[in-house]
Amino acid sequence: MHIIVGLGNPGAEYARTRHNIGWLVLDEIARRHGIDIGKKNCESRIGGGFIARDGSFKVLLAKPQTFMNLSGRAAASLLRFYNAPREKLLVVTDDLNLPLGKLRLRASGSDGGHNGLKSVAQMLGSTDYARLRIGISEPPQIERQERGTASYVLRPFSNDEWPAVEAAINRAADCVETWVSSGTATAMNQFN
Repeated sequence: MHIIVGLGNPGAEYARTRHNIGWLVLDEIARRHGIDIGKKNCESRIGGGFIARDGSFKVLLAKPQTFMNLSGRAAASLLRFYNAPREKLLVVTDDLNLPLGKLRLRASGSDGGHNGLKSVAQMLGSTDYARLRIGISEPPQIERQERGTASYVLRPFSNDEWPAVEAAINRAADCVETWVSSGTATAMNQFN
């Protein structure tokens, strides 16, 4: 079984924010494959099912309910509970260092300053887990200097940005399906 963890923050006020794009991707995968992400387990909202793309592959979709900075608790708990190796884990998250809508899939790597990825690495004791980053673009320089990045990543996408966001969500869902069915290298070649 593959475990797909979308990073985000619980609560209606965060639903369409930049930081929750990982959850939006999981929602799209769930919609495509009729998976209900409603059960509670391992500090997450989860749903299991099958992705039928070039075969049929069992997946567990998980939205940690721990808030972003503690996402690693949920990810580690899911791997332990389902007795899954790190190689079967994919973390889907935002990245403000990438242009809006750009995808970057990696088999391992640094957290790049992302607190959710930092938490996952700390709780797993390793940076060797796959991650799909989705570009949300950087805040304007003046905002970054005055407020930092927290207010920016917790802000909803603008109406002007939404078409690019929807396209990115769909491409990211395609990427996840390819990762599950064909592996990291194939998905990287097609979507990076």
